[in-house]
Amino acid sequence: MQRYNLVLTGFMGTGKTSVGREVARRLGRPFVDMDDEIAARAGKSIPRIFAEEGEDAFREMERALCRELSSRTGHVIATGGGALVDPANRDVWSGSVTLVCLQAELDEILRRVVAGADRPLLAGTAPRAEAERLLTQRRAAYAAIPWQVDTTGRTLDEVVDEVLNLAKVQTLHVAHPEGGYDIPVGRGTLRYLGGMLRTTGVPSGTRVALVSNDVVAPLYLDGVKDGLACAGYHPFPCIVRDGERHKTLATVGGLYDAFLQGELDRSDTVLALGGGVTGDLAGFAAATYMRGVRFVQVPTTLLAMTDASVGAKTGVDLPQGKNLVGAFKQPALVFIDLEVLATLPRAEQRSGMAEVIKHAIIGDRELYGRLAEAYRRSAAGEPVALMTPEILARSIEVKIGIVEEDPLERGRRAVLNLGHTAGHALESLSGYTLRHGEAVAIGMVVAARIAESLGRAREGLAEEITGLLTAAGLPVRCPAEDVDAIRSAMSHDKKRTGSGLRWVLPREIGEVEIVQDVPEALVRATLIELGARS
Repeated sequence: MQRYNLVLTGFMGTGKTSVGREVARRLGRPFVDMDDEIAARAGKSIPRIFAEEGEDAFREMERALCRELSSRTGHVIATGGGALVDPANRDVWSGSVTLVCLQAELDEILRRVVAGADRPLLAGTAPRAEAERLLTQRRAAYAAIPWQVDTTGRTLDEVVDEVLNLAKVQTLHVAHPEGGYDIPVGRGTLRYLGGMLRTTGVPSGTRVALVSNDVVAPLYLDGVKDGLACAGYHPFPCIVRDGERHKTLATVGGLYDAFLQGELDRSDTVLALGGGVTGDLAGFAAATYMRGVRFVQVPTTLLAMTDASVGAKTGVDLPQGKNLVGAFKQPALVFIDLEVLATLPRAEQRSGMAEVIKHAIIGDRELYGRLAEAYRRSAAGEPVALMTPEILARSIEVKIGIVEEDPLERGRRAVLNLGHTAGHALESLSGYTLRHGEAVAIGMVVAARIAESLGRAREGLAEEITGLLTAAGLPVRCPAEDVDAIRSAMSHDKKRTGSGLRWVLPREIGEVEIVQDVPEALVRATLIELGARS
């Protein structure tokens, strides 16, 4: 992950310099106060620059310094209060910073600043009126920054701790043929969702259909609803039943009814708050309601965070198999707060780790090694304790690289189905009592054994993968299903092409291949060796 600059901006008197200096000290990073840097280079104070050269000259110095600093990495930077009001300056920082806006109440600001010589913009006889005018003028520019921290009535340590937490956010970007979207990955960030929606381009005042399920809604719906309302949106809940067995066209029909009742139109937004099932349902409904409305993902399970919420695939199940009806629907935003995993049952945490491990096997040898080492050190195998914004971001980056190359699943993207050929069949046969990640874990062992048997993988790879999955608390043997039933379920899988199944086989950690023709006898023998009934 790139070591981004951390940039603090906001109105004068909000604490940018004092907070920035302490944040830099704790992080061990260089600190730059832009006003101080401009004064040092000009050989005169900011008030003298204003008096002798004018505000336009000062703003040009700001623009030049913004361009220069944007090329650096790993710095903490405090801007002047007006520096990022200029859209050109904000664009210079785009994609290369974590940008935080400090706020304070006007009375607090006026107590902190000394009107006069050192504050040229408040040097007149009515500083309050001038401050109010400037705040009004800059409000929209400040509001365009997603991470907002209020410093009113708080200690320096309290503000610094909040900023440091935001500095840990890993913001990824997904490009697709229609544009792109961001994926901020952090911890304790859910309360910033409204601000992030605003900066994503979701207009204030629009309706937001909050699609959640009957397990997640009691935990997080009210908080998300209140936060969106405070940001100027009009959210209304649409609750579905939890579980794969409810991922049906009938449930989607119920969502259409809820959207109509909430007067949702094409300018509004559907927001999924839940796991992969909720995201699939909400996304498919968003893709098809009024021929498509804006869609936002707020995943609450590890499985959805690392896999289901990224890549635009949505859909529902038919009795014959998973995801046989669906659509590609690109989200406007995927917003990930790892804090919500604390309420996720341990079995669901482990299930999600299967997809993280899958991504490591597909394309990140270093991530695989870090996971293996972490599990060696933690006999308990705590998935939430192992999961940091950086680890999750690395997992997601594997998927991003693949879906950007193949957004509509016409080629390379098929490698993401590692473990799914057998996994989906086992999941379906269990009536979805076998969790998706558990089924994928078994499917990866099946694929690794087949790869070794065909001489396409190095000797011992299957055992190594089996060992990590076991350490993660995941199943590695088939349920006692009839092998003929498993093969029949595989034949209904949507990944079937032509007359045969498409297998994704690992060759080495970080390297997989797609194989069309795997001998039927080998598939059956492998399933039986792993516990299927002959």
